Amino acid sequence: MMTTRKVSFLLALLAAQPVLAGDPGETQALHDQHCISCHGPEIYTREDRKVTTLPGLESQVQRCELALGLTWFDEEIDAVTKLLNERFYHFAP
Repeated sequence: MMTTRKVSFLLALLAAQPVLAGDPGETQALHDQHCISCHGPEIYTREDRKVTTLPGLESQVQRCELALGLTWFDEEIDAVTKLLNERFYHFAP
């Protein structure tokens, strides 16, 4: 029999699970909620953009995540990096 404490623990565990890379809606929501709070999408397409490689893009996503004080899982960083690469950057894997 599950106690209230066990149920609460399981619900907290589920809530802490990372966004799955295969869920574009959740990844888009992460991007829209956090990335766009600092800048618009024009930063990804400007002529003098500083990100020029896929590893550089991942590093930038990590820097932004840290600067905003977020606690994203590696899978969430990977998913947002993939989203940005597919939409804007088109770096080869």
